[in-house]
This record gives sequence, structure tokens and C-alpha cells, in this order.
Amino acid sequence: MATLPITKRGAAKLKAELQKLKTVDRPWVINAIAEARAQGDLSENAEYETAKDKQGFIEGRIREIEGKLSVSQIVDPAELHADGRVVFGATVQLADEETGAKVTYQIVGEDEADIKLGLVNIGSPIARALIGKEVGDSAEVQAPGGIKSYEVVAVSYV
Repeated sequence: MATLPITKRGAAKLKAELQKLKTVDRPWVINAIAEARAQGDLSENAEYETAKDKQGFIEGRIREIEGKLSVSQIVDPAELHADGRVVFGATVQLADEETGAKVTYQIVGEDEADIKLGLVNIGSPIARALIGKEVGDSAEVQAPGGIKSYEVVAVSYV
């Protein structure tokens, strides 16, 4: 399996979720299963079925996070030395070449992406169009409404 890039913030978020799943959610669901078993007949016990489903979800998520963390390459954007190029972890300020509207995005891993916070997935069309660009370069992005052109205004590593 290939390595997955992730920022330090994203790795810390996944580790915190893993910790919660193992120390809070897993013990809770084990207790819920034990309580449901104590009620008797399991064939018609909705609480038991619900708890077992929840347990399956929790265990699956634990395996998923552990797998991702085991193949992750943690990147600290503050330690990047990319000479002004757009790379994973970089924060990029763009100007729409048609309207002049400015937007700022940070290129992050799949689990960290949140467009409302300006965090775009490395695999998204806009991130792919920006990788390798420098201040002053133009990037064309295939958007749902057609091709949009952006000028790279600033690149920072924070």
C-alpha cells in the first residue's frame, strides 16, 4: 500500500478519535451488549442487535484508522522548504481570473478535507491543478460550472 500524506494536525485528529474509540466507545458498547444479554432471549432483542451493530462499526473504524496511521507520512507544513511552489500542506491564496475574488485553501489529506474551513483534499481537482505552481502562475480547474482559471497570489507553509 502506498503512503498517505497527512498533516500533523490531521494525524493528531485521527489519533484522538482512535483513543476515544478504544477508551470510551468500545467499553460502552461492551457494557451495552452485556446488559442486553442479561435481558434474556436474544432472538427478539432489539437492544442487543443495535449494540452488536454499533460494536461492528466501532471495531471497523478502529481498524480503518490504525491502517491509515500505519501507512501515513506525516507532513509538518511549517517545516516545508518548497521554494514557493505549491505542495502538499501548503496554504495557497488564489484570485479568480474572471471575477478577481480571492480564496485561500490549504492542501491536506483525504480525512482532513473540509471545504468550509478552506481545507482541500490532495486528490481534488483544484489541488491537482495547483500542485507545482508558483506565485504568478495560472491554474485551470474543471469545476461543475465549467473551467475556472485562478492565479496563484501567495503560497505559505503554516
